[in-house]
Amino acid sequence: MIEYFQQNLWQFWTLVGFICLILELTSGDFFIMCFSLGAFVAAIASTFVPSFTVQIIIFAVTSLLCLLFVRPLALKYFHRKGDDRLSNADAMIGRKGVVTDAIPAAGYGRVKIDGDSWKACGENDQPIAKDAHVEVVSMASTIITVRPC
Repeated sequence: MIEYFQQNLWQFWTLVGFICLILELTSGDFFIMCFSLGAFVAAIASTFVPSFTVQIIIFAVTSLLCLLFVRPLALKYFHRKGDDRLSNADAMIGRKGVVTDAIPAAGYGRVKIDGDSWKACGENDQPIAKDAHVEVVSMASTIITVRPC
């Protein structure tokens, strides 16, 4: 059995490469992808170099070179607008919705945005009628402040 693995180390390296690719799908930061490329290069090298120690060195060097040169290029290309991506409350500002429960003056109603219902108050405590189209101007906790569009 051990002789089989020694003769077919390319299968081991290919398996490691595919496992690393699957793990990369969960992170998306191109870190594990470098180890996947290193494993694939080691799989190719295993057909020419029978020594497992040399294959490990090839894997390590290729992975390191990939981390130093390929990963920064991939991050720059695929995450160009990474700093501009909004999340949480910042992503709500500017969204448009429809009032489902009228918002009284200095009170609360409900606004539906993309299928989600939010507790809302009017900007400057102004009343807003049911079925009015509104835009989110701010958010405090789970309560949004809206103004008519």
